[in-house]
Amino acid sequence: MKPMTVREITNAVGGTLLCGDADTMITNVQYDSRSVTEGSLFVPIRGERVDAHQFIGQCLQTGAAALTEYDVPQGTEKPCIRVDNTLSALQKLAAAYRSQFTGLKLIGVTGSVGKTSTKEMIAAALSEGLCMMKTSGNKNSQIGMPSTMFDIEPSHKAAVIEMGISEFGEMDRLCDISRPDMAVMTNIGNAHIENLKTQENIRSEKLKITNHFDKNGVLFVNGDDPLLRELIGNQPFRTVSFGIGGHNDYYAEDIKNEGLHTVFTCVGGGSRKQFEIPALGIHSVTNALVAIAIARTLGLQDDVIQAGLHQYQNAPMRQQIRQLGRYTVIDDSYNASPEATKVSLDVLKSIAGQKSIAVLADMLELGEKSAVLHADVGTHLAEVGVDCLIAVGSLSQHTAAGAREHGCPTVLTAGNNDEAFALLQGQLEDGCTVLVKGSRGMHTDEIVRKLMQSV
Repeated sequence: MKPMTVREITNAVGGTLLCGDADTMITNVQYDSRSVTEGSLFVPIRGERVDAHQFIGQCLQTGAAALTEYDVPQGTEKPCIRVDNTLSALQKLAAAYRSQFTGLKLIGVTGSVGKTSTKEMIAAALSEGLCMMKTSGNKNSQIGMPSTMFDIEPSHKAAVIEMGISEFGEMDRLCDISRPDMAVMTNIGNAHIENLKTQENIRSEKLKITNHFDKNGVLFVNGDDPLLRELIGNQPFRTVSFGIGGHNDYYAEDIKNEGLHTVFTCVGGGSRKQFEIPALGIHSVTNALVAIAIARTLGLQDDVIQAGLHQYQNAPMRQQIRQLGRYTVIDDSYNASPEATKVSLDVLKSIAGQKSIAVLADMLELGEKSAVLHADVGTHLAEVGVDCLIAVGSLSQHTAAGAREHGCPTVLTAGNNDEAFALLQGQLEDGCTVLVKGSRGMHTDEIVRKLMQSV
């Protein structure tokens, strides 16, 4: 973070300095009290269960300054700035900080699924040619994304920022903060449809990522997605399509696996060029295509792009392939949606050895379509030929039903992760491949940890 004074921060958030030295320098902004150090600005957020204002006193003792919606803790001499709402103040401060970097190319990444893996692929493609930063992990929310802005340094020429929404109006706020110059829309699926009601609404809200585009703005859309394909060519800015289909501006041919790598020919931008990525699955090729398109748009040469792509790594718990003794585990336990789960099942089948096992837990926030969407995943699982399904949770009973109806050889059900692991132990055999996936609230990473401990 480029240091700011308490005075500059107070002005940016429209707050009132209650105590402390206005010339105090702030070198980082934290909303997690455990990360606070001397020189931090602590931003306490009021949550549903915990009001982080209770940690202000201990943070001030470390030498930090703080925002507050309440009175100053007794006896403190450290800077405290009163604001009406700390979350709103964090967002205002992030917007003010971002505005200092007028020469930075900021690429926003949104979509129903695949935001993190796409962000990581783009960042890899740029990494060898530009000094750049990227969203850490998946800090893409109304809290996480603003805090990411403070990772921008004066030396950075580009930033790849993940932007996630689940409610109406959220993208407007994220764009007011980050002001992307370029943007990627990965797909329009059913994630958060419980709140946004229709896929058309999801598309409209995500398209607001272009709110602050000027005449040089570029939107990259997955042209294999029917709803996104409708956006091409009728926007007041340049659109570039990417995907496997030959109708796209950037598409792939001659796709083949070489071990745990994928080799393909990228056709686009007036050239045909072979690339290699250390990842599997058609979705990974799609991610690489948009990464190449963006890197070329920013002026990088193909050899530099390829060197960067070789550095690509999946984020933790996102299709991480682990060799655990006698069997292989695809740890995709971070989160789940119908579209992402189908993709992971395709990857499972593409690398499965003697036996393929899918441990699938409930997919949450699907609203009234939940039962149908779970059953559809079960149908897909059977159609691609997965040998065994272990369905975890009440909603996943519909996944199990879909799999049984369409001929999956072995379908088992479990009420919780402990039961699922016990069932899995009875199915493991030499050379098998196991996929573990479920919504974050199902904590399927517990199953992966048990597997790792059992080796």
